[in-house]
Amino acid sequence: MGRSPLSVLHRTDANGKPVPDVLFEKTFQSLMDEHGYVHLTGLPDDFDPVAFGRRLGPLMPHHDGALVAEVRPAPTADGVYYPGSTKAFAPHTEGYDLLGLPPRYLALWCVHPPAGDGGETTLADTRPWLAGLSEQNRQHLEKTEYDWTNPHGELGIAFRHPLLDEHRGSTVVRFSVNNIVRDDTDPVAALQSAWQRLFDEQHLAISYQRNDMVIWDNWRLLHARTAFADPHRHLRRIHIAEAH
Repeated sequence: MGRSPLSVLHRTDANGKPVPDVLFEKTFQSLMDEHGYVHLTGLPDDFDPVAFGRRLGPLMPHHDGALVAEVRPAPTADGVYYPGSTKAFAPHTEGYDLLGLPPRYLALWCVHPPAGDGGETTLADTRPWLAGLSEQNRQHLEKTEYDWTNPHGELGIAFRHPLLDEHRGSTVVRFSVNNIVRDDTDPVAALQSAWQRLFDEQHLAISYQRNDMVIWDNWRLLHARTAFADPHRHLRRIHIAEAH
């Protein structure tokens, strides 16, 4: 079972009054800087998650061109490893297969929460893991480029990238347990096993109520998902690029 999230921001104060926008956004940014994610709760029906996401940066299209993706089970997807299934996901970052930079932030918000157990978004921070790397291992991850199997299998092999990049003073982590093309003797094989173990030990788990929104730094955090049974679970997702 994952830990409870610490970085939670409610839209109203203890008196039930909306937190002023300036203070709300200041608190949001402070929590994001410290934890790398924010779980927004108590959002009213007229809250605009797309507009809120755009304050962080421009939206990026998904692989099918949609700016807002519907994340819900598809009738034919139970045997498929992708968001339209009910399966658990292994830890990864988003967009490791893209030509350029992956999304800086990912955001999910809940249209219809699942009944019963499961369907949680799970997150873990790579910063302490990176700090524990030897200089030799870090240089290998920064200098060695890998092929990445595209998670949307019909699109074939994706572009080559190292696991660690630097961009404007920020570390960009690209990671997947399943989709890095390498042999068993490559140092990345040991890293995948180690990070899977650390994720299992340290991840937090976010359950959804209606209108909840979760935003995280995709260059910093790994994310995954727990399996679920309710076919009515429905989230929406946006990818947010680095602000210029």
